[in-house]
Amino acid sequence: MPAENPIRVYIVDDHEVVRRGVASLIATDPELEVVGQSGSAGVALREILELRPDIAILDANLADGTGVDICREMRSVDPDIKALILTTYDDPDAISAAILAGAAGYVLKKIEGNSLLNGIKLVAGGHSLIDPAVANRVVEQMEMQRKSLDVICELTPQQRKIFFLIAEGMTNRQIAEKLYLAEKTVKNHVTGLLARLGLQHRTQAALLAVRLRGAEGARPAVGAGSGVAVARRVG
Repeated sequence: MPAENPIRVYIVDDHEVVRRGVASLIATDPELEVVGQSGSAGVALREILELRPDIAILDANLADGTGVDICREMRSVDPDIKALILTTYDDPDAISAAILAGAAGYVLKKIEGNSLLNGIKLVAGGHSLIDPAVANRVVEQMEMQRKSLDVICELTPQQRKIFFLIAEGMTNRQIAEKLYLAEKTVKNHVTGLLARLGLQHRTQAALLAVRLRGAEGARPAVGAGSGVAVARRVG
């Protein structure tokens, strides 16, 4: 028998087989109800804001956008809609971006069916849900960030300015104009900063800078008493 007030779920994935599989799985649980599904970020955002589900299960990567983009946009309109990112990749940068966008969960597609159903209910109840593989990567990244902070403390004031201007999305030319430096000088500084911090590209530096500037409260606590549920994996 269906529940009197089932948890309303909207599914977003650009693979039809995945969408149908998740929808069929949810249909086996009387406490859950699929109210819509789409493979397009644009269509999904419009329908989610029309239907106002309790949970939106979002594929991390879509042809016309990302699950993080949808999460950010829908929660800016209705913060009561909770987002669960479902992805193939255990990328710590991606989970950080998802959490900063307001996602309540981030799990891998290899998650067991029952664990996904339970996870949807946990997220609907106000809990956070993180796949253990992702949680481990986040812990590793936090340790790397601690080491990076030690390096940042050793930078010159000029180098620190450049580092945080990168976080604002400025190009080398814009940074050069702001600090009255030659563009080549800024480029050399950026290359040196990335090498010292063990980073490969500017996006990583920007994410690190945002976290160090005050995103501490947005990062998930992992471990006993953290209030974060950990999803089980297959294997």
